[in-house]
Amino acid sequence: MGGKNGKGEIRASRERWERKVLADTTAKSPERRARFESTSGEEIGRLYTPEHLEEFDYLRDAGFPGEYPFTRGVQPTMYRGRLWTMRQYAGFGDARESNTRYRYLLDHGQTGLSVAFDLPTQMGYDSDSPMSFGEVGKVGVAIDSLEDMEILFDRIPLGKVSTSMTINSTAAILLAMYIAVGEKQGVTAKNLNGTIQNDILKEYIARGTYIFPPAPSMRIITDIFAFCKDAVPRWNTISISGYHIREAGSTAAQEIAFTLANGIAYVQAAIDAGMSVDSFASRLAFFFNAHNNFLEEIAKFRAARRLWGKIMRERFGAADPRSWMLRFHTQTAGSSLTAQQPDNNIVRVTMQALSAVLGGTQSLHTNSRDEALSLPSEESVRIALRTQQLIAHESGVADTIDPLGGSYCVEAMTSALERQAAEYIRRIDGMGGVIPAVDSGYIQKEIQDAAYRYQLEVERKERIIVGVNDFVLKENPPEGLLKVNPRIEKEQRKRLAALRKRREAAAVQAALGNLASACRGKRNVMGPILDAVRAYATLGEISDVMRSVFGTHQGKATV
Repeated sequence: MGGKNGKGEIRASRERWERKVLADTTAKSPERRARFESTSGEEIGRLYTPEHLEEFDYLRDAGFPGEYPFTRGVQPTMYRGRLWTMRQYAGFGDARESNTRYRYLLDHGQTGLSVAFDLPTQMGYDSDSPMSFGEVGKVGVAIDSLEDMEILFDRIPLGKVSTSMTINSTAAILLAMYIAVGEKQGVTAKNLNGTIQNDILKEYIARGTYIFPPAPSMRIITDIFAFCKDAVPRWNTISISGYHIREAGSTAAQEIAFTLANGIAYVQAAIDAGMSVDSFASRLAFFFNAHNNFLEEIAKFRAARRLWGKIMRERFGAADPRSWMLRFHTQTAGSSLTAQQPDNNIVRVTMQALSAVLGGTQSLHTNSRDEALSLPSEESVRIALRTQQLIAHESGVADTIDPLGGSYCVEAMTSALERQAAEYIRRIDGMGGVIPAVDSGYIQKEIQDAAYRYQLEVERKERIIVGVNDFVLKENPPEGLLKVNPRIEKEQRKRLAALRKRREAAAVQAALGNLASACRGKRNVMGPILDAVRAYATLGEISDVMRSVFGTHQGKATV
């Protein structure tokens, strides 16, 4: 990468420049800080040259798009062939309101759906449970039964639209409901295309919407892998998520490391359950955060791809090149949004989205400017979607593959992040894997310490957040924020009561009994869950059966 100049010549020229040009300038006008650091604690060099890539081997470390190690992208043509999927995360209130929002987004050019569920749905409670009071429809859509799912996807052709569902503990139930809606639309399970998050380990690490202990949770996940391999072959059976790890305060290196460590645990669990690695690995997907440090984020995506390729090929012996690919969805950083001067968030989201595109994402959600204050309004959602469309069609960055590949800075950062992440994975392996590392509190404490350091930097003004700790304005209270009407909860409970009276009670009880038997034994639970869903058993009823057999997980506080 040094062109015709040799390394010795470059080094000598750099030393001359530092002595005769740089030293004079810094003596008169010192740099803004004594040390510049990435979020991962890596020193950011003043200037990157070929000297920083002395160990870099182009064919080994970069290669070509669509080929191992996939540093430059997982598809040979990347966005020259097809743009990333513009998949805006949405859902609030009841199924009817969310259906209206989905069709609005599709009408404005969105190319895939991403469903946000409310907390009761995520935690396995029906809307009429005492645990659900005050939370129904607040942070996502309330789904209690197949009836709600039918309304949610009314006039949305499941055979043509790809759907991602951000759901974990109850992922098997929501997937079964989606399959059943497809059946009612005349779309077979083999023709459904989408993703369930289904990543329980990061719930124990960073988010908290877990239900069952680790062992039965991992069993449910591998049951989903095995079921979908034959029944829903186009479905991504898991989206291994670094997003929430980063939202909890991790560094970029920690986001890579803990996400891929979770991926290692899922792959090993499936192998231990008797599956061959190449039978399921190509349907694994990942989900990353796009944060503010633009160059570091681009390098993060490239490093994660390269490291996962090595893990799958060398550690697990996968033979199919599709098993080596790290395909991922990206969401811009919710934790970076500010309630102060919310229009600034449009600029933040643009930079973050651009880093995801330059890093080679397969699909993308852009946050809305008002999400630090409320659920996004239609106008804000449209601006967020237009941000992606402007990047895709007007910026030119989608016209060539991996345009920052070969940058001395980006390649050096990519290698540094890979080294840091690999070291974390080695430590976790030494503890016996992710579950022991979580049980001991190691991963949680690493994230907490990183979040604390970041907050101290903000409070000391070592890290400027525009509009928060500098460039502050007096502002009027925001107007036009979206609020979920309290009547939603009452009406959802009424519909649920009417469904329970209308359905065939004996069929429901038989299906739930069959599910309990499967949970107690070794049968795959997906078939019995699907039968229960078709009988209009509710999400809460199905979850309660599983709770009664599997028990519930009690998290541990870390100090």
